[in-house]
Amino acid sequence: MDKRSLAAVSLIATLLTAMLTGCSRPAEDPHRITYWASNQGKSAEQDLRILGAELEKFTQRTGIEVDVEVIGWSDLLNRILGAATSGVAPDVVNLGNTWAASLQATGAFVDFDDAMMERFGGRDRFLDSSMSSTGMPGRPPSSLPLYGLSYGLFYDKQRFAEAGVEPPRTWQEFVDVAKRLTDPARDRWGLTIAGASYTENAHFAFMFSRQHGTHLIDEHGTATFTSPEAVAAVRQYIDLMGVDGVVSPDAAEEGNSSGAAADFTNGKAAMLVAQNSVIPTLEENGMPDEAYGVVPLPVPEPLPPGGRAVRSHVAGSNIAVFADSPRREQALELVKFLTSAEEQAILNDAYGTLPVVEDAYGHPAFHTPKNQVFRDVLATGAETVPMIPNEAQFETTVGAAMRDLFAEVATGRRIGDADVLEALADAELKMRGSGG
Repeated sequence: MDKRSLAAVSLIATLLTAMLTGCSRPAEDPHRITYWASNQGKSAEQDLRILGAELEKFTQRTGIEVDVEVIGWSDLLNRILGAATSGVAPDVVNLGNTWAASLQATGAFVDFDDAMMERFGGRDRFLDSSMSSTGMPGRPPSSLPLYGLSYGLFYDKQRFAEAGVEPPRTWQEFVDVAKRLTDPARDRWGLTIAGASYTENAHFAFMFSRQHGTHLIDEHGTATFTSPEAVAAVRQYIDLMGVDGVVSPDAAEEGNSSGAAADFTNGKAAMLVAQNSVIPTLEENGMPDEAYGVVPLPVPEPLPPGGRAVRSHVAGSNIAVFADSPRREQALELVKFLTSAEEQAILNDAYGTLPVVEDAYGHPAFHTPKNQVFRDVLATGAETVPMIPNEAQFETTVGAAMRDLFAEVATGRRIGDADVLEALADAELKMRGSGG
């Protein structure tokens, strides 16, 4: 084993220890920073393998060592909120970009004003769509984009060929194709979803509400979950299991996209609606690139009155620096490194995500037909979720209400408009009680 390999193994061992113990060096050590990384890959171990070599390069170039902990999405928001209020925090943290305004409201993070942005090549270097999800409107961003994401429809080419069907273009075609590919007796389904994931549920509620011509949050940040359009939007998703019968009842217990991806790769489901970050998971599960295709998420045709052809929210992960970090300059150096064109190409290629800076798109990996679908959706078919302080409460309340509706459907109960309205009214009451 050569010296570089030994160094990489040593670094990964250090990272694994940090992940398992959460320990870091004392605050007075100016050459060591802590980094909470979001779980982008199939597992924390996979993330550490990907990050390990890159953080080794960062240390070699700057002399700054990095203790990293990879945190799953189900825990990340609460961990960040706890750190923001307790004062016991890492130096650098990843966050879901839909939380950017909610977390900015805590006042815990460094603002990236115009002068600060010059350190990273200026605001214009970053994609407009990704920069739209970095904080509250009219204020300097409190985070920077790191990984770009959008939704697409993954389909199993062999299952489609066997059934003699083409990738759907409209929502009705999508449902019809899913029905043709569903055979409950053989536990074969047209589609798989993560019905127990409150974040996934909230994303679909947002996208479908825009297709139905409504906002779930008005211009004042007030919850408006109980309109007929909102009920129709949520039913559009719930009915895939309860009425259309194209999703297995087991999906009501699936809490993350990795589990849904497993149903897709093992042949249980012929389609999967997911973000591009699922691609490495499909590969690790043994599904070769040529075995599946990707098309934009179909939308109703014609659209309901006032509806928009929204096929994704502006998705992705951001990176932020805690304002009270005693190693702020070192932390900003890590942000600069991770948002450099070189690292953007390397990391986003490894994770199946999209670069958030223009100068990284010269890499051939981002010019494949699949990546072009996600790029086009992110650029022209995605809308930004409301950047308001209580956006995180929207995700938890609406997402949890949909999770509970899926759980009822899985027991065989028929869900109608009145049931959806009652669930959304309860979610609206909870959000208004939390200040929304």
